[in-house]
Amino acid sequence: MRLAKKTSNLFRPRAASSAPGLDVSGLTGVISVDPVARTADVQGMCTYEDLVDATLPHGLIPYVVPQLRTITLGGAVTGLGIESTSFRNGLPHESVLEMDVFTGSGEVVTTRPGDELFDAFPNSYGSLGYATRLRISLEAVPAYVALRHLRFDDAALLAKTIEAITESGEHDGQRVDGLDGVSFEPGEHYLTLATWTDEPTASPSDYTRQQVFYRSIQQREHDLLTTYDYLWRWDTDWFWCSGAFGVQRPLVRRLWPRRWRRSDVYHRLIGLDERLGIVRRLDARAGRPLREKVIQDIEVPVERLADFLAWFDEAVGMRPVWLCPLRAQRAWSTYPLVPGETYVNVGFWGTVHVGPEAPEGPMNRAIEAMVHELGGHKSLYSEAFYDRETFDLLYQADQLAAVKAVHDPQDRLTSLYDKAVKKQ
Repeated sequence: MRLAKKTSNLFRPRAASSAPGLDVSGLTGVISVDPVARTADVQGMCTYEDLVDATLPHGLIPYVVPQLRTITLGGAVTGLGIESTSFRNGLPHESVLEMDVFTGSGEVVTTRPGDELFDAFPNSYGSLGYATRLRISLEAVPAYVALRHLRFDDAALLAKTIEAITESGEHDGQRVDGLDGVSFEPGEHYLTLATWTDEPTASPSDYTRQQVFYRSIQQREHDLLTTYDYLWRWDTDWFWCSGAFGVQRPLVRRLWPRRWRRSDVYHRLIGLDERLGIVRRLDARAGRPLREKVIQDIEVPVERLADFLAWFDEAVGMRPVWLCPLRAQRAWSTYPLVPGETYVNVGFWGTVHVGPEAPEGPMNRAIEAMVHELGGHKSLYSEAFYDRETFDLLYQADQLAAVKAVHDPQDRLTSLYDKAVKKQ
């Protein structure tokens, strides 16, 4: 049983299936927004773009707004969304008050924090069912976001600054509402500190036109965005991945319609290339080695961030990479981060020429081993190569199986291991 969705933010290939998907076209809306209680009832396949369009006129946004417009609320909860407010608000599922889950047994179950189904749902990726309705908490925001870009030459000092800001919620006496960063090269790292404000000190920048947001981080110390543009600052260029399509070149950018400068458009282009093998053929014609896709988000304890970046530079050599601190508010069975401890999400998205062994995923396997060694975890939205024993240990598969036995006793839904590793 699968969903028939028009968009996807997964990078996990899966076996072909002739079975029809579940029609979820009627589950894409915002049911209601309560500006007094600061809550919203939302259908599971509603995108964050549509959700923000409904809440922002009330001066409200979800506690965590993942960075790509077409990520769905249900997808961010059953998967793992993250963004710059995660250092203080945790992950998207931690602001869910209740949800209705369509389970493998064919029932719709209303579940709340503390229920076994609710607590096992994050990182289950549909192996327990699909959220059809969610009630979430919202937070108030003003009209603008002031940014400070801080450069660090030393990754260890960067990590210490992340920990200090996470502990205090401020830097140099100024409140920090959002915190993320980019590591461009060894010795060139940046943190972007965001502060909500109703008092703009300049005209807000617009990175949906000719300028590219991630490049501005290296070019200016201060910036100002509208709250709306801040939430989607990464989507226009899919972080920096639009460069693969030439969209960052001034001439191409002028000719490429603004409505098509979106992550979901680029994702569809990637899918087209996978079907037609265009890049693979061009590499073969040029005599270049086979590419391995290295598209992952991982979390490591903040004190091991410098170790991971140093290893990643030497072993993989892909830059830039995204940095996003987070703290889990409580324990979650299928993604066991230590509550109250600071982790840093490192996101990297690209390809590496590795040669004939590319289909075996040597780079991805090495990343998995290193993340495990450093006491971290890896998101499962992309390819995974763990053996069954390691996977079950890292993602506490015994607890997931116990909940699945109650709500999907006939195994109508694919298990998490089969989805994430066996690509079923």
